[in-house]
Amino acid sequence: MKLFMASLATETNSFSPIPTGWSGFKEHLYTKTASRGEPGLYAAAVTCWRTIAEARGWEVVEGLCTYAQPAGPTVRAVYETMRDDILNDLRVAMPVDVVLMSMHGAMIAQGYDDCEGDMMARIREIVGPEATIGLELDPHCHLTEQMLDNATAIICYKEYPHVDVVERAEELFTLCADAAEGRTAPVMRDYDCRMMTMYHTPFEPVRGYVDRMSAMEGKDGILSVSLVHGFPWGDNPCCGTRTLVITDGDAGLASRRAEVLGRELWDMRGDLRRFPSMEEGLERAASMNVAPIVLADFADNAGGGAPSDATFVLRAALDRGWKDIAFGTFWDPVLVGMCIDAGVGAKMAVRLGGKIGPMSGDPIDLTVTVRGIARDAVQHLGKAEMRMGDCVWLEADGVHVVVNTKRTQTFHPETFENLGIDLSRMKYVVVKSSQHFYDGFAPIAAEVIHLGTPGAITPDFTIVPFTKRDSNYWPKVNDPFAEEEAAR
Repeated sequence: MKLFMASLATETNSFSPIPTGWSGFKEHLYTKTASRGEPGLYAAAVTCWRTIAEARGWEVVEGLCTYAQPAGPTVRAVYETMRDDILNDLRVAMPVDVVLMSMHGAMIAQGYDDCEGDMMARIREIVGPEATIGLELDPHCHLTEQMLDNATAIICYKEYPHVDVVERAEELFTLCADAAEGRTAPVMRDYDCRMMTMYHTPFEPVRGYVDRMSAMEGKDGILSVSLVHGFPWGDNPCCGTRTLVITDGDAGLASRRAEVLGRELWDMRGDLRRFPSMEEGLERAASMNVAPIVLADFADNAGGGAPSDATFVLRAALDRGWKDIAFGTFWDPVLVGMCIDAGVGAKMAVRLGGKIGPMSGDPIDLTVTVRGIARDAVQHLGKAEMRMGDCVWLEADGVHVVVNTKRTQTFHPETFENLGIDLSRMKYVVVKSSQHFYDGFAPIAAEVIHLGTPGAITPDFTIVPFTKRDSNYWPKVNDPFAEEEAAR
């Protein structure tokens, strides 16, 4: 067997003012040897695939692996150049039996609403109808017909936070190997749940739902089940929640099971988690006599395309006179450079945040002391290393702020610990993340509160200004199935 594998990934926030260009991809991962020891989420799958394939005696050809931090649409020439690089390497590698791709599923480029579907169609054209094509996706994806029509099997991570990337990569490899070797005939069907919300898998009722979904696999002809959460800030016609079932040759079973799962999720909608407003969440935190309380600045999550320099929570904390509070992480490469030049112990006036646009709030002027510097810092999401660039710890009268050079969300307490900040001494810890922080911070937190903050990825899904996705989804519409059911 001969395997070709590659990775091209970013998550596109259609409403972000930050363009995704060459610097976005090349600062994180841009190599054709990612499986030889590169860190990060989008090196994990190809590393796993190489290990399994070589253990089976397969020939492995690796194409480009690259990833950009979520932001606005990718520049057209950048996407086309990277796509064509991968496709040209595939042509050189032909004939191949299996193609495995690690992508995000919500990548949009100028002129391309569906980069993953475009890639799948072009790969299928090269390899022909008999080859097996596997696609691993983030569940915050747009599952499109072009993807489904051209891939043999699509699998999404099951967990949010995404701590199961390697497990899903192993699952996809096995599924595709079985198909390529004639043991199975995968058939995929999906169901549109007509929902737009967040599904945090550590909490009920989503925890039990995912466990029930997983328990179906490997039984009664069902090969794989995925919940497609959708990415609510991507302006794609297919944006939203879907259930996806893969069976062994039984399209009817796949359709029926996907619909049953989708309707079960719909029936759970009233029990799904809701977020307090920023002020409500801060009031709740202030009333609690425990520490540390971890507060998630939901809407300024770089992992959703936000700038990671919003000042709304910082302003509110300063107005309340809160002390022993740590914020992480603000993205400001210029400020980091200034603080590194000044050195540890330097006292300086700085202007923090509010630089990218209205979704960042107003800049805040502070007099700070540089308490720590960390070069080329790393934090973890599960086993994956996530690079932060250079970081500085600034302190202003009991208010502690981490500022860094590579725009990224806060995944792990290492964000603070790398600089010497002892979170056990903090009353409050504010993380710029929507959910990926949870796996690392929950074990040390006395309480976790997700704040419905203002910013670039508002958790109010009724006000996202779609132009390509229709408005027939919950919660924007109370019952998006009503018209269809009335017609029956």
